[in-house]
Amino acid sequence: MTRIFISLGSNIDAHTHIYNGLNDLAEELDNLMISTVYESEAVGFEGDNFLNLVAQADTELSIEQLVSLFKAIEQKHGRVRGAKKFAPRTLDLDLLLYGETQCELPVVLPREEIYHNAFVLQPLAELWPEGVIPGATVNLAQLWQDYKKQQKLWPIEFRWPR
Repeated sequence: MTRIFISLGSNIDAHTHIYNGLNDLAEELDNLMISTVYESEAVGFEGDNFLNLVAQADTELSIEQLVSLFKAIEQKHGRVRGAKKFAPRTLDLDLLLYGETQCELPVVLPREEIYHNAFVLQPLAELWPEGVIPGATVNLAQLWQDYKKQQKLWPIEFRWPR
């Protein structure tokens, strides 16, 4: 089993898409746990606020299989392939960490967004504060403490029963 961390985000019917996306992930992955869900303003474009969180799970799936699974779940929930990078999203699933793996393909791991986006780093640090990202020298709690908090996030109430 490999421990993985996944970023989830949505700004189109966000509660519904996040909730259903988590249910789909729980069907395919073991021991799924989630961070607090945070709301934030859209970054890079004018649009509705986003809901973001990080999920932790265990899996026997390979990185390639996970990428395919995430694309299928996104598509199931109305994600349009080939849309602009900075645009509204029904559901966005990104693999952040896959155990201790560092790679460039099929995706870059650890994912760079960890270091650049509060909506990724804060919930990741919440789930695994003592964790050290492969290639980093300090733990996630320290990374979050040192992060220049320019983007505003606020926790929201979100109930997911699993």
